[in-house]
Amino acid sequence: MDKSLSLVHVKLLAFDLLSLAQSPPDTPTFSLDGVSLSRTEVLGVVVYLCGRRRTGCVPCILWLNHATSPYFARQRPQGVRLIADLANSQASLVKLGAVTRVCGRITSYQGAVQITASSVAVERDPNAEVLHLLDCLKLARRVYDRPGS
Repeated sequence: MDKSLSLVHVKLLAFDLLSLAQSPPDTPTFSLDGVSLSRTEVLGVVVYLCGRRRTGCVPCILWLNHATSPYFARQRPQGVRLIADLANSQASLVKLGAVTRVCGRITSYQGAVQITASSVAVERDPNAEVLHLLDCLKLARRVYDRPGS
């Protein structure tokens, strides 16, 4: 069944993200077991900041170059300032070892999957990781049509 969940943030585990296939190559759409995805929500422990890639980790990119980016030069300065302030405030909360929830677009850089963050939040609930895991398993079975999950 060709199913698309590309307009919603799909809750995924790192294992699922790292096994995504870009379909077709060089497009902003990825697929997991025939389901088209473009946005995700992940939760995990921050293990490095601006460092090298580690196996089993999903890089999450939060751009902070709004003032110098040519992409934002075409937009209204007031809107760019608001986006930049929001990104800077979210980035200031992220610390090594913090359990963090990231929502954003699934993208690819040098052939590897990454998340370009639109929202970053540090979790304060000690059960957040377990609840995210359970949500991912339940959604995989009931919504994403992945019976083996």
